[in-house]
Amino acid sequence: MLKPGDPAPSFDLECALDGRIARSSLAKISSDLVLIFFYPRDFSFICPTEVTGFNKALKEFTAEETTIVGVSIDDVDSHLRWSRELGGIGYPLLADPDGNLARAYGVFDDQQKVALRATFILDGKRKVVFAASCPLNVGRSVIETLRIVRALRTGQLCPADWTPGVEVGPANREF
Repeated sequence: MLKPGDPAPSFDLECALDGRIARSSLAKISSDLVLIFFYPRDFSFICPTEVTGFNKALKEFTAEETTIVGVSIDDVDSHLRWSRELGGIGYPLLADPDGNLARAYGVFDDQQKVALRATFILDGKRKVVFAASCPLNVGRSVIETLRIVRALRTGQLCPADWTPGVEVGPANREF
């Protein structure tokens, strides 16, 4: 799995976006940060809670100059049907049916033949600044992911459970 400091593998893939089929390319994303979250499959039990959770928080991530991108091994037609069933998704759901992007990020589960439940945050130079994964049977916290984005955007030392408005650490220390 990629770790902070690693360059992010690029992509240019078909996706479902705003009820239509489109393409999404890392090179064409201009926001300060990019949040890429991998999930196992469309039409599953936990995944819709994460996908709709990120969609509900989309405005908050956008306010933090952060683009959200979801990725699974499903094809673009599946993403399109599923996103419509979920009521619409305002960020791209990338189709990675061969798992090549998940493999490039080091999060393909060869036994289950799906992407792990993994989150990456990329900086403006498209280097990984945050990486985390969890078991397939445990959903991630959208609220915690947003907190991490906000902490990263401060550029300061942020203690455990830091939230906006709470004092940050001294600027003259590394960690």
